[in-house]
Amino acid sequence: MADKRINDTFLKACRGQKTDYVPVWYMRQAGRSQPEYRAIKEKYSLFEITHQPELCAYVTKLPVDQYDVDAAILYKDIMTPLPAIGVNVEIKTGIGPVIDNPIRSLSDVEKLGEIDPESDIPYVLDTIKLLTEEQLEVPLIGFTGAPFTLASYMIEGGPSKNYNKTKAFMYSEPKAWFALMDKLAEMGITYVKSQIKAGASAIQVFDSWVGALNVADYRFYIKPAMERIFSELKNENVPLIMFGVGASHLAKEWHDLPLDVVGLDWRLQVEEARAMGLTKTLQGNLDPAILLSPWEVIEERAAAILEQGMQQDGYIFNLGHGIFPDVNPETLKKLTTFIHDYSKKVKVSL
Repeated sequence: MADKRINDTFLKACRGQKTDYVPVWYMRQAGRSQPEYRAIKEKYSLFEITHQPELCAYVTKLPVDQYDVDAAILYKDIMTPLPAIGVNVEIKTGIGPVIDNPIRSLSDVEKLGEIDPESDIPYVLDTIKLLTEEQLEVPLIGFTGAPFTLASYMIEGGPSKNYNKTKAFMYSEPKAWFALMDKLAEMGITYVKSQIKAGASAIQVFDSWVGALNVADYRFYIKPAMERIFSELKNENVPLIMFGVGASHLAKEWHDLPLDVVGLDWRLQVEEARAMGLTKTLQGNLDPAILLSPWEVIEERAAAILEQGMQQDGYIFNLGHGIFPDVNPETLKKLTTFIHDYSKKVKVSL
């Protein structure tokens, strides 16, 4: 890689350093809104795409080429490492991950195995190597699901709107719960370290559904596992990002963890987060629904977020959640250009 210059603007922003413009990438930028991706999905399932490194690398790189974003995020699913530890998961169209052997007891937790990335998920590592050694000129973000979100699927048996079974298990089976948190933390650490070793230069941890918990329960039932994950990953010397949905009340809890970037959804403004005492790099947070609005609305909302973000160094533009299929790729390309151009002008005038 020494002979190829990488655009490191995103990495600098992660570390709170000065940048010439605000870097941008979009959650779920690889996939559903792109016609090229939809054509691939007519032939291959998500499972089949992620198991073919060249095809998976193509899908991962496509939005970088199309939108000129400042980082790529590996195309895969948070369920990817679970089969390696003994979880029977199937991604069902229109439903999501479905698990036919849900966790119901301590003995179920104790039956779970350990992941060996080199033998269990070599296709993921090969995809990362292909992208970082040969194809990308921007950093590659690897990722993992956080213990609570993974546990919610494992206990509910699939997606849930209220996580009642998960919370009931957490409250009524604390020994089993903490054993599960330990097991998933260990898996996440091993999984992420293998991604970094293969070439990923930043990591985002998705705790998509942890907003279902209040602060006190988060501190007691979840935070110890998150402390362990981020403390161990800190030694890898790559930026670490935390993100969840509907979890604004947990933003300060995340900020206390040994990580670099706090991701915000659209419910908490950047200036509100700063007023709460968040001094680390912030990432976010345009409501993805706004991408279906007229351009004038998108531009106005994006500019307002940028004005807040650029009040201090350490800001990355993103959406408050993932892109959905109805979004026009041209809108994302235009938005990326706007973010780059607008932030360059403002930074020059500061």
